[in-house]
Amino acid sequence: MAASTLLPTVLTAVMRGQPRALRDPHYPAWHLAPVTGLLNDPNGFIHHDGRYHLFYQWNPLGCQHQHKCWGHWSSADLLHWQHEPLALMPEESYDRSGCYSGSAVDNQGVLTLIYTGNVKFDDGTRTAWQCLAVQNSEGGFDKLGPVMALPEGYTGHVRDPKVWRHGERWYMVLGAQDLQRRGKVLLWQSDDLHHWQCRGEIAGSECGGLGEAGYMWECPDLFALDGTTFLICCPQGIAREPTRFRNAHSVGWLAGDLCYQTHRFTHGSLHELDAGFEFYAPQTTLTADGRRLLVGWMGVPDGEEMAQPTVAQGWIHQMTCLRELRAQDGRLYQQPIAELQTLRNDARQFQGRAENAPPMDAQQLEVMLEGAGGMALNFADTLLLTWEADGLQLARRSLLSGEWEYRTWQGAARHLQILCDRSSVEIFINHGEGVMSSRYFPRHPAQLTLSGDGEVAVRYWSLRSCMVE
Repeated sequence: MAASTLLPTVLTAVMRGQPRALRDPHYPAWHLAPVTGLLNDPNGFIHHDGRYHLFYQWNPLGCQHQHKCWGHWSSADLLHWQHEPLALMPEESYDRSGCYSGSAVDNQGVLTLIYTGNVKFDDGTRTAWQCLAVQNSEGGFDKLGPVMALPEGYTGHVRDPKVWRHGERWYMVLGAQDLQRRGKVLLWQSDDLHHWQCRGEIAGSECGGLGEAGYMWECPDLFALDGTTFLICCPQGIAREPTRFRNAHSVGWLAGDLCYQTHRFTHGSLHELDAGFEFYAPQTTLTADGRRLLVGWMGVPDGEEMAQPTVAQGWIHQMTCLRELRAQDGRLYQQPIAELQTLRNDARQFQGRAENAPPMDAQQLEVMLEGAGGMALNFADTLLLTWEADGLQLARRSLLSGEWEYRTWQGAARHLQILCDRSSVEIFINHGEGVMSSRYFPRHPAQLTLSGDGEVAVRYWSLRSCMVE
């Protein structure tokens, strides 16, 4: 087994940090989170050889965006996860500034990672290499090195390869920034994963009918669903609007058609994927039974993340719940995977005026509500959801200024499914038509209370813990 210069330091950080994190009342009971340090982008989400694998950006040495490794979990059922050997560490000349995001594929039975090796120079410039690594017999990964240098015509911000097989060839979408500082998504093609040809820009700022749409498009993910091609992406620098794209960086999706003969992606307008306070860098995969699943990072870069109270406990961030995607009327819907229902304890119910509903323990809770608005949901006086006939407004105070901040979803909401963990709330609107994902940090034991004179039918469950082994 090859020795790693970082491994002893990582091991010490985990042994010291994990007990502290688990004592934190905000540490999630059933969401995936780091044992210590910083977690961000999900990577390499794949079903391979009978198990699901989910890799993740991880700094085990602290809560800062440094020393980016790839952690690794696996699961047989998408519910119970176990730790696997650390997959990648930034120790080579081509990835010394971080093993950045990427994806995983099954290449003739071999689990293969494709990731960005990030290199920053002393003068402030940077470059990027797209690299391969393959799983070895011990469960770790052997790096094969770079297979793609920085393409001509783009800055050092080229990263986050998502790779898939179509017919006899491999394809890749890659986030990029051109020399005019415009965000783009590039399409690449390969016969063997080692030699790649660029097939052009398929989406981005001032591309495909869009106007100015940001200076960098990160974490692209392209897939077909019910006859429509969807592209999920993270357009950094997109203009904020009164009711959408309100976060420092947001996530969007495009729907259209990718022609593999002409390498053109025709698509419609850009839509926001999640209207909450924390959601970024999602990645999808196919299940063994053909469902398209998504998991996202419940965080936002360049926001208020370092003001979160968990930093004082040595850890920060978590994943969203796993979600199933479906297409309906040309739109992308997302709902919690059915497997999560096995965490439910006995159901309780209420029907009547919202203000007469009993308080609910919100620490580990799933609640379904049917109504037409005229009420408010109060999560431990820390997160407030106002439900009116024409939409939803989510409010919480800034961790830095103390001022109220708001996120909105416009439309007639008739059904809400809400999942709560110890420091997170995910609100699914109209069976997945909209979603609002947010972290919050209440004093425990947290309660959810309803107010208002609107009529509502409520069904709710406490949820069992489900920790990584």
